[in-house]
Parts: sequence; C-alpha cells; structure tokens
Amino acid sequence: MILILYLTPRTAVLGAVLLTGLLGGAVASHLRLLDPWASHILSGVYVGVLAWGGLYLRDERLRRLLPFRAPPSLS
Repeated sequence: MILILYLTPRTAVLGAVLLTGLLGGAVASHLRLLDPWASHILSGVYVGVLAWGGLYLRDERLRRLLPFRAPPSLS
C-alpha cells in the first residue's frame, strides 16, 4: 500500500513520509536487538535516502520547497 502511494505522483510525498516512518521503525527495532550496523541498521537509512532522493528528482514542488542552492538574483 505504501509503495502504491509512493509511486502515484499525486500522493508521492505522503508515501515517502509513510515509508520513512516504516523504515524508522525497522531501524529502531534493529538498534534494540543490537544487530550489525552496516548490514541491518543502515540499510533502512540507505533505502530512505534513496526514496527521498528519487522523489526530490521527480517532483518539482519538492525542489521548490527545498532548494539546494539559492535562486539566481535579478540584479
């Protein structure tokens, strides 16, 4: 269900927020169980960064909301 929300352009931001929450819960569970960092804990972080990066690249509204650089000045 979350993947469908993420892949649908109109609800992609909601899908990304829900996916981030799901991955955050997985990371918290692996931290509690003292699992290895690189293979278990950071994999959820990697997937979350890739999901938000992909959404940033495909959604103009998100790029306007969070610009990496300032817009050019008209001087």
